[in-house]
Amino acid sequence: MEIIIRVGIVLGVFAFMEGVAWFTHKYIMHGFGWKWHADHHNHHKGFFEKNDYYAVVFSITAMSTIIYGDLNREFWYLTYIGFGISLYGISYFIFHDLIVHRRIKINFRTKSAYMKRIMNAHYIHHKVHTKEGAEAFGFLFAPKKFEPKMRDK
Repeated sequence: MEIIIRVGIVLGVFAFMEGVAWFTHKYIMHGFGWKWHADHHNHHKGFFEKNDYYAVVFSITAMSTIIYGDLNREFWYLTYIGFGISLYGISYFIFHDLIVHRRIKINFRTKSAYMKRIMNAHYIHHKVHTKEGAEAFGFLFAPKKFEPKMRDK
């Protein structure tokens, strides 16, 4: 039973992180945190971008909860919260940085309707190069309205 609770915490936090990421993306990255996020919406030189600072912030949060939960047994659940945050971060990196933005050149093609929809939503999001006016702020979930049109498939 203990393992089910721990796995449940990890998976629950993973799912919750999509909401955190959506909120952070819409209200922080496209709000007061635009200075870090702007170069992600515009061409820039180099591999790294200021937007990568957000990954550092989330990874510090994940590491802190894992370590604190491990060192303080009465807060054991924080370790699994950190694992959920980390799992989301890894998934985000694979989807966002590798598959969508091809920051490392890989040959990826999909037949999955789900992948096509979330990729299309992200491309729609990046049509706007300014702080205001963007839509589709999620990373691993996109509503059906972002289903690619027949010509986009």
